[in-house]
Amino acid sequence: MSLDADPRWQRFNDSSRPCPCCGRVFEGVFDIGYDHPDPWPHGNRSASGQDVLRVGHDELGTDLCKFGKYRFIRCVLPIPIIGTDQRFAFGPWGSVNPKNYDVYVQSFESDDAPFEGCFAWLMNLFPGFDFKEPLPCNLLPGASGERPVLEVHDGAHELAQIQEDGITFDQLLDIYAAAGQDIRPHLLQS
Repeated sequence: MSLDADPRWQRFNDSSRPCPCCGRVFEGVFDIGYDHPDPWPHGNRSASGQDVLRVGHDELGTDLCKFGKYRFIRCVLPIPIIGTDQRFAFGPWGSVNPKNYDVYVQSFESDDAPFEGCFAWLMNLFPGFDFKEPLPCNLLPGASGERPVLEVHDGAHELAQIQEDGITFDQLLDIYAAAGQDIRPHLLQS
């Protein structure tokens, strides 16, 4: 069933229609990204104003992180939206083996060392989802110039099924609300 007839979806995707109560406009689906993996103990990189936040031997950039013996890669975890060809994505971090981390980094420096993917642990908790421990995933190469993709292992969590089947618009709105951006009341205004 297409979302095109849903007036909330129409308002959500129409930046020319400000909300009557507050004037806020919406431009459609927006992703939820993470500045750092949850175990990172040294604060927020973007708030620091630094391109790379370094504390001793630990370092956090926009896409790569080294913390003690651990290595993390910034990824995308896409989820289709039912009734449309659009998708929503989380922008979490995956924990990978240091050897796979090195291969990933080298793949940017040389075409002779392609990154073919690897096992990873999902290292961020998601608003609206019930899991407290890292989830097992496959980390797959992204399209040229894009971040790699995380796919939760089948049966590891409901996220695996959601990645395959998609979420409803109401579920997407619930995720936004759980993340502190409850836009539902603004979409009901006429």
